[in-house]
Amino acid sequence: MAYFIQGKVFLAQGKKEKAEEKFSAVIEQFGFSQWWDPKGWFWKVAEEAEKEIKTLHAARSTPHAKEIATRSLQPASRLTLAFPGTEFPVDYEKYGKFLNRGTDKYAYELKDSEGLSKAAGEGIYPNNSVFFDPVFEKLKQEKRLEGSQWDFVNNDDFAVNFYKWATVGGEPGVSLFYTAITLEKAGLFKEAIKAYYAIVVHFPRTVGWTYWQTPWYPGKVAIYKIKYLCRQHPELNIQLERARIKIIGGFDNDVDNDVFVVEPGRLKVKSLKFKVKSSKEKELIYDMRIIKSIGGKHVNLIQFANKDWELLVDDRAYFIQGMNYSPTKIGQSPDDGSLKNWMEEDEDENGLADGPYDVWVDKNKNGKKDEDEKAVGDFRLMQEMGVNTIRLYHHPYVMKKELLKDLYEKYGIMVIMGDFLGAYTIGSGADWYEGTDYGDAEQQRKMLASVEKMVQEFKDEPYILFWILGNENNYGLANNANKDPEAFYRFVNEAAKLIHQLDPEHPVAICNGDVLFLDIFAQECEDVDVFACNVYRGDYGFGSLWEDARDFVDKPLFISEYGCPAYIGEKSQEVAEEKQAEYHKGCWEDIKRNSAFSDGAGNSLGGIIFEWLDEWWKSYNPLEHNTNRNFAGPFPDGWMYEEWLGICSQGDGSQSPYLRQLRKAYKLYQEMWGR
Repeated sequence: MAYFIQGKVFLAQGKKEKAEEKFSAVIEQFGFSQWWDPKGWFWKVAEEAEKEIKTLHAARSTPHAKEIATRSLQPASRLTLAFPGTEFPVDYEKYGKFLNRGTDKYAYELKDSEGLSKAAGEGIYPNNSVFFDPVFEKLKQEKRLEGSQWDFVNNDDFAVNFYKWATVGGEPGVSLFYTAITLEKAGLFKEAIKAYYAIVVHFPRTVGWTYWQTPWYPGKVAIYKIKYLCRQHPELNIQLERARIKIIGGFDNDVDNDVFVVEPGRLKVKSLKFKVKSSKEKELIYDMRIIKSIGGKHVNLIQFANKDWELLVDDRAYFIQGMNYSPTKIGQSPDDGSLKNWMEEDEDENGLADGPYDVWVDKNKNGKKDEDEKAVGDFRLMQEMGVNTIRLYHHPYVMKKELLKDLYEKYGIMVIMGDFLGAYTIGSGADWYEGTDYGDAEQQRKMLASVEKMVQEFKDEPYILFWILGNENNYGLANNANKDPEAFYRFVNEAAKLIHQLDPEHPVAICNGDVLFLDIFAQECEDVDVFACNVYRGDYGFGSLWEDARDFVDKPLFISEYGCPAYIGEKSQEVAEEKQAEYHKGCWEDIKRNSAFSDGAGNSLGGIIFEWLDEWWKSYNPLEHNTNRNFAGPFPDGWMYEEWLGICSQGDGSQSPYLRQLRKAYKLYQEMWGR
């Protein structure tokens, strides 16, 4: 690691030969060296050294060579089941008995294993006919099924993936989930739904583990995967009714205290008859009497008698169509202190901030500014996309009020203004490696002073939508919120109280990491008005999030971050952008489905995309658009590529900070957001 750092220093000094010498020493002498960075990401030093050398060589031959993988999508192997099953959907009542529905004593008592096997089909519990499938025998003889099952998740050889997962053994709920995933990807949607539902019926208490070694519950996910597939494929003409897996004690990382309350519901063919709701049912669902009001005349958060929530701005319904906006010039990074304030960047010295006003769209993606590609600016582009809100933090950089006022008055975009509340030690004064201590009185004083400064400075600005506290502090990065969550959430509530005293006109939100410690938040944060969370769960949306939140807190919520990388290993850029757009579509539809007077929980206020523009510094080499696999997760090829989350690209980087290439997701949102 010391050699690698020396190489980076020489590189920054322009001493390229000495830099290459140090990087080569890493590769030759320490090829197995490993490291964990301050963000908690694992990486191999030699691999990064190789990338630095490749960048140096590329720069010598073609100064702006920043090409990415563009290999075409290879045709996936077809999957044809030898024993596809005789029923769809499967009528489990014929083959066994459901016991204690809707309780923690739930069980399915199987009485006719042979009959259920025939109905379910190959690879779906309890059917084990996969072992007699000639294709399985052939693949086994060819030794194509050898190795870890985790190598058989995200490649396009669906046949191999299916036979591996259907025969791997281990935790049955986990193996059945990945069998279902493979069936879904292979286009066998009926079989996929049957596999997902088999988890709910037989293995609802299954616990798996994420890349971060946190618990993951396949049964809960399976329910919402089924609902997603039913919506996406109405030709199947089926629906899942009343299914719910509620986990008491499931909002921490300790599985020993989990209690599963299971209602498997019923998978059934949709009725062609229109069910007329009674007048009492209609009154309950559409009761628009306002029973709670938070905020002031300009921004008002209201709850209706049916418990749904809605945000109002100047007495008109306001649904958050948001963007996380922090444009970064190629080469700048907070890791080496070179990152500058985008509100003040004016490289062309025309008196205007570069990102908001001077960027242009590379329509034909040739990397050059053609005559018809005039400066338009990010603010205009976001307005044309349909963005009505951006999320910002008042520190560590100075916020330019005149710029935010223009954003609001000219482009109609409001601001959710935040304080990090000690995240990344910002505002607490703590050392990074010791981290913010939410029980330390002096650090509390500093953080509350930071919050007060923010509110006093911006509370009278018309562009403020509401306040937000923290940024997934509960994960414990450079703070102790994950070790002492009670102290953290109590302090969040103190900060919320302070804001309400200073500014009763705007609601206050927390920015949580998913629903970790939601139960503690519910107990400690009475004065926080909105539960917001950063969530990355997959293209089907956010699953049980809305219902979980409604069960524990009588508060609205919005998604403060969601997104998907526009990069997939060994796929073309076109394919990657298509998958990114599909992911965003599923997420946004779920956000809308749970808004007031909808089919869902009625507590959604909207969502904020992460993010507007690719940030090249996320993997520590800000001059290179890195394709590092930062961590495993529910993304198109199973990996997060932190530098590729933008709705817009900066192309090969040679025209930064001005060039924008609009990805397919941008155009999708133009359609969905009605602009």
